Amino acid sequence: MILGNIVSDENRTTAVRAAKPDNTRLDWTVQSSYLEGVGYQQGPRRRMTLTRTAAAVAAAIVIAALGSAFDDGDGARAAPPQAPPGVPVEARPVQIGPLSDVIAAVGTLISNESVMLRPEISGRVEGIHFVEGAPVRQHALLVTLDDAIVAAELADARASLELSKRNFERARELFRQRAGTERTLDESKSKLDSDQAKVELALARQSKTRITAPFDGILGLRRVSVGDFVNAGDDLVNIESIDPIKIDFRVPERSLALIATGQAIDITVDAFPGRTFRGEIYALDPQIDPAGRSVAMRARITNRDGLLRPGLFARVSVIVSNRAQAITVPEQAIIPFGTDRYVFRVIDGVAKRTKVTLGVRRQGAVEVVDGLNADDVVVTAGQLKLKDGAPVTVLAPPPES
Repeated sequence: MILGNIVSDENRTTAVRAAKPDNTRLDWTVQSSYLEGVGYQQGPRRRMTLTRTAAAVAAAIVIAALGSAFDDGDGARAAPPQAPPGVPVEARPVQIGPLSDVIAAVGTLISNESVMLRPEISGRVEGIHFVEGAPVRQHALLVTLDDAIVAAELADARASLELSKRNFERARELFRQRAGTERTLDESKSKLDSDQAKVELALARQSKTRITAPFDGILGLRRVSVGDFVNAGDDLVNIESIDPIKIDFRVPERSLALIATGQAIDITVDAFPGRTFRGEIYALDPQIDPAGRSVAMRARITNRDGLLRPGLFARVSVIVSNRAQAITVPEQAIIPFGTDRYVFRVIDGVAKRTKVTLGVRRQGAVEVVDGLNADDVVVTAGQLKLKDGAPVTVLAPPPES
């Protein structure tokens, strides 16, 4: 009876081993109750059998769990992990084009010729014969002064001259006849010359009542009106010759060796943004300013349309040399590091840190004289997040406003 129970219990234990548990833990309390219910007395050997059985079940559960971790539900293996995305950046191709080495300066435009017309004699303004701000030709009559007094002085001088001529003729005839002295002849000759000079003086004074343009130019604003009494030296009107127009500017003394007469310059003025005017240096001051350590120079600029006016502030670029195929990049592409400068080139989706040598600067751009090729693409935004060899994703440039 006892042997039959043992066999029956072994069959049941085998059934327990074959059964797959519904959960990951075996309820040992339930199993023990079941064995006790059939009259099975646990001993050391039976307890060892049950421990081995539990270990086998736990191992099966672990293996099943690991297998499910690599199963996507359809029996297929999971896809390999994707590569991390590149750092988002903006990039642009380098620019190729003509570029000039220049020396920057500032200056002031001045007239080619400029004068303030002033009377040389006093008198009342009798007539004004010009329109303010209008062009005028050389020798054109501009202002007339009342010449009544001057005319009377001229008539008196001419009368005295006629008398002096007759007296001189008498004295000379008497001297020939040895009836007059040489002293009388000399005195009459001196009086004749003096009266002749008075006539010429009166004629000159009369001519000063007519004020004319000394050169072709443009008239300014008049300072007088008809009927005004003016003294010698009072302002009447200014006249300016502005084609060509000149510009005075200074450059540091260290640049003197790079500049010579005949050298080209470009100027820009705030009055005409976006326009550049070409000129030529024609004079250098032989003396260096000891206070500012600079040298003054003067250039001419063609001004046929009359746009440029005296007194305008101008930015000057003295052209030192020209290059037809210069490489330039946006200023924001340059990364300073100590005394060196770098850019990031984009090569096959990877950022390549490259040392560059810079040249001249222009508005928003800088020349690269060494380190880049004509077909390179450089990072212009987002480079502070990069390191050499980092993958990048080039974003579309933002729309221009």
